[in-house]
Amino acid sequence: MRLLIIGSLDGQIGAASRIAMARGAKVMHATDVEGGLEAIRSGQGADMVMIDVRLDIKLLIDALATERITMPVVACGVGTDTGAAVRAIKAGAKEYIPLPPDPDLIAAVLAAVTAESHQLVFRDPRMAQALRMAEQVAPSEASIMITGESGTGKELMARFVHRKSRRANGRFVAVNCAAIPENLLESELFGHEKGAFTGAVARRVGRFEEANGGTLLLDEISEMDVRLQAKLLRAVQEREIDRVGGNNPVKVDVRLLATTNRNLEEEVRKGNFRDDLYFRLNVVTLAIPPLRDRPLDIEALAVHFIKKYSEVNALPYRALSAPAKQMLLRHGWRGNVRELENTMHRAVLLAGGDDIGPDAIILTGAAAQPSPAASLAATAAAVTFDAAGGTAGLVGRTVADVERDLIIDTLSHTLGNRTHAATILGISIRTLRNKLRQYTQEGVPVPPPGEPAGA
Repeated sequence: MRLLIIGSLDGQIGAASRIAMARGAKVMHATDVEGGLEAIRSGQGADMVMIDVRLDIKLLIDALATERITMPVVACGVGTDTGAAVRAIKAGAKEYIPLPPDPDLIAAVLAAVTAESHQLVFRDPRMAQALRMAEQVAPSEASIMITGESGTGKELMARFVHRKSRRANGRFVAVNCAAIPENLLESELFGHEKGAFTGAVARRVGRFEEANGGTLLLDEISEMDVRLQAKLLRAVQEREIDRVGGNNPVKVDVRLLATTNRNLEEEVRKGNFRDDLYFRLNVVTLAIPPLRDRPLDIEALAVHFIKKYSEVNALPYRALSAPAKQMLLRHGWRGNVRELENTMHRAVLLAGGDDIGPDAIILTGAAAQPSPAASLAATAAAVTFDAAGGTAGLVGRTVADVERDLIIDTLSHTLGNRTHAATILGISIRTLRNKLRQYTQEGVPVPPPGEPAGA
């Protein structure tokens, strides 16, 4: 974590700085607000600002807002000065740290203000396969296109690639191309000189320069205007950028990752995306499957979010009941992991009793048909855990293993008839064929059409 401290390092603020460094933070220093802003504009970057409450906090926060720089600001000052603390919070500070500093309080504030989990939670083979590919290509310098529906975890995958790359000690800088107005995105990416346009009150380094030596993520790049795509193509090809209003090109060394929830090949055919830029960015494609096609991840993520929001809300941990789990497996998850996270947050707040039951699960949108993969996983899970059915011997095996045996046994029962087996299993023939292809690649004997297993 990068911490910028604005104010005198004498006395208690210096002590706070030393505590932060002891907790693993990289600390920079500026003596006043203008010096702090200059450090931020210069591309040194910071994940959080800690400012002496005696300085003009409102000036700092207003300047950050004007220049579209987003980062949390924490004020600190003598603990008895309650009036200053109130003014700081009203000015927009996220937290107030009383001085002299308490090490545990400093650590808690750093964790709370900058909390952002980049942990990838998964159990499903499809997600495991995507991560194996990501780990394989991460050490290269190749540009990577990460595709997937909204909410599947594309930015988390990008951060995973950065951590596994040779640039892991460099910065990871993300730009949401869909969230920044078209007329401001160029400045955001390439920076600008003072007076280049209305509101350009000072020279500012762009995200390309900020990410120099590290990784730059262009999130939802399909939303970028075609005219700006041409300038981006030049930056990718020439490894140099031009600040808005500047005359001298600036050399940059960044590894580019991009994400999209659209079919870019289709966007290219429609003329909405440049084909030359597409081929430059799409050296490798990492496709993240939607949550409905990762049924084993649904339960794993649900449990993860239950633990997270039980702790956040100071509530006792409640396990997910079997009926509630079946509800989750049968849902369509149009919002993917993001929708599941919201669902489990609500469930933690609404649950009563010893576990989280169906009454605490409020699913959004119209009732969705279960995906074939989720239906199959639910069937396999039911077979695995229905002790009354005499399946206690299956305890300890994974759902994936039971699912595989269920498919092979059903196929044996139908003498290799794929269509009949798919009907019994309640899945499409396409899903069945995909599963059989996967098993064959894994070396599992699959009965040929018209023959039982072992024939």
